[in-house]
Amino acid sequence: MERHINVVAALQIGYSILGLIIAGTLFAVFYLIGDFVDDHEAQFVLSIIANVIMVVSVIVSIPGILAGIGLFKRKEWARILTLIISVLNLFSFPIGTALGIYSIWALVQPEIIEAFKNS
Repeated sequence: MERHINVVAALQIGYSILGLIIAGTLFAVFYLIGDFVDDHEAQFVLSIIANVIMVVSVIVSIPGILAGIGLFKRKEWARILTLIISVLNLFSFPIGTALGIYSIWALVQPEIIEAFKNS
C-alpha cells in the first residue's frame, strides 16, 4: 500500500504542474495574440484574460503540489487535502476523473489510514 501513496503523491504533483504548464502556455498565447492585434482595447482585454488564467491556475495548482509533498512525508493533513482535491478533480473529465477516482480509492483504504495515523 505504500506504493499507492507514492503514486498518488506523484500524480498529484504531476497533474498540478501540468495545469501550470497549460496555464503558462495560454498566458503566452494570449499575450502573443494581443501583440498582433492593432486594437488597444483588445490588447488590454487579452492581457486581463491572460493574467486571470494564470492567477487562477496558480491558486488551483499550489494545493495539489503541497498535498503531494505532504503525502510523500506521510502527513495526515495531506491525505485529507488530497481527498478534497480528488473530489474536485472528478469534474475534470477524463484525466482528472481518473486521478480523482484512483486517489480516493487509494487514500480511504484502512491500511493507508493507519499508515498516516502512525506517522
